[in-house]
Amino acid sequence: MDREAITGRIIRSDACVSEGAAWLTQQDPRWGAALAQTGPLPLRLRPDGFDQLLSAIVSQQVSVASARAIWGKLQDAGMTTPDAIQSVSHDDLRALGLSRQKATYAQALAEAGIDFDALRALPTDEVVKTLVAVKGIGVWTAEIYAMFSLGRADVFAPGDLALQEGARLLFDLPERPKDRALRQMAEAWSPWRSVAARVLWAYYHVCKQREGIA
Repeated sequence: MDREAITGRIIRSDACVSEGAAWLTQQDPRWGAALAQTGPLPLRLRPDGFDQLLSAIVSQQVSVASARAIWGKLQDAGMTTPDAIQSVSHDDLRALGLSRQKATYAQALAEAGIDFDALRALPTDEVVKTLVAVKGIGVWTAEIYAMFSLGRADVFAPGDLALQEGARLLFDLPERPKDRALRQMAEAWSPWRSVAARVLWAYYHVCKQREGIA
């Protein structure tokens, strides 16, 4: 069986993103209005694997600058593989800048034994289920991983506050939709929900920049 019959469409290039954007615009002209303001959407693809999830854990609830500094220390120490993480103590990880909680999460990820190559061929719901079984990885992180590290075209992350606010602004909603409501809204954007997310993120930033200038 063709892998994409299981995984759904995979975004591999800017052309894929453009195709999704054109499809969305055909469904609802408000997408086109948003794209007229955002310009071309970023591809935003990144590698998959253990280090990407470890980096996501490092980035939780800290500033971009802090996350970058801590990640740099982990890289310099060679602490970006499961074997490396398992070879040191909890205190060793804390000495590199991880909080007590994040050191525990890093160890849990290293011990989980995830077959990252196998994730590429799994349906998205199975990818999410596999990842959230690891302590410290929530649904948002799992969906973002599926979206950008695996290139899944039909994933959305309705728990993301910027996506919620972007949807409120674009669709002129009375209030920011909560996770469940936005997940239901996003069903209409299938099979290009990952592109819809890119549009909403870009539109959110455009609107915020406009507010800053006003």
